Amino acid sequence: MFSSATKVKGQGVGSAYEELISLLKTHFPEDFQVQINKFSRSEISHYHTIDPQFYLSTFMPGRGRKIGYVHFLPETIDGSLKIPQPFRGIFYKYIIAFYKRMDHIVVVNPTFIPKLTAYGIPEEKISYIPNFVHKSEFYEMDQDKKLALRKQMNLDKDKFVILGIGQVQERKGVKDFIKLAGQNPQIQFIWAGGFSFGRMTDGYAELKKVVDNPPANLKFTGIIDRSELVNYYNVANLFLLPSYNELFPMSVLEAFSCGTPVLLRDLDLYQAIIKDYYASAKDVGEMQTQISYLTTHPEALQNLHEKANQASEQYSEDHLANIWHGFYLQQAREG
Repeated sequence: MFSSATKVKGQGVGSAYEELISLLKTHFPEDFQVQINKFSRSEISHYHTIDPQFYLSTFMPGRGRKIGYVHFLPETIDGSLKIPQPFRGIFYKYIIAFYKRMDHIVVVNPTFIPKLTAYGIPEEKISYIPNFVHKSEFYEMDQDKKLALRKQMNLDKDKFVILGIGQVQERKGVKDFIKLAGQNPQIQFIWAGGFSFGRMTDGYAELKKVVDNPPANLKFTGIIDRSELVNYYNVANLFLLPSYNELFPMSVLEAFSCGTPVLLRDLDLYQAIIKDYYASAKDVGEMQTQISYLTTHPEALQNLHEKANQASEQYSEDHLANIWHGFYLQQAREG
């Protein structure tokens, strides 16, 4: 395994990487010998991030079958990082060059397959394996525990709470989250996440002003340890991710795993992976309509809770463990 994803806190790439490492160690300790960031000879080299030293290592002998994990494409970086030209163009070409160095590519969303083939990567070299989360880490707590957490967080036990999670950046739709908080002073809004890439973050200056001085009903937690997120999902009545572009957000799977009802911007990529498991809205106006409805119709919120539990089963650790086991064995044979 090659990855630097955990060096930057608060990003989904690191979460997905940690989940896979944990899965292999838990389910297959005798089947796979896993080494991390070591350039010793191996049957499979799985690259989770596109660091230059990892790219150079693909030219070294002993790498075995080279697997690339696609967490982003050039078009998905727009709205996340502010990279000036000509460096942006160079970086985007490097991303595709890295993927083309791989013997096989894994995507977490099938909608990325035609985009990668358009860049010249043969479809037969691409596999779709979705993300997953551990139920032992993300789970629904009982009502007493939820109330205790609310008291600990200074939240009224009857207050409707809407939670957003992710980096504070343009692509995540944080501005719409802020606008909705302004339109709904009776609701507590919480955004768990911060500026993982500091001033490089797209929209940093404008967003930083609100983060430093938010409305009374909006709280920005800053970057927090992933182990603490389960508490936030359990105090929330609704999880809202207004992102404009995503692959397969770990936060949505975490919300599902905790039984938290989910509201998402209506993106085509979600249709391919989690259709029917969430409420959708095309824009901030429709998000407001959904929020108004869900806050006054508990039966609709309960229906989303049940759908979250169904989705959690679909993307369970045990189900994905079998898929990864078969994938690695097949790659080892082809190597």
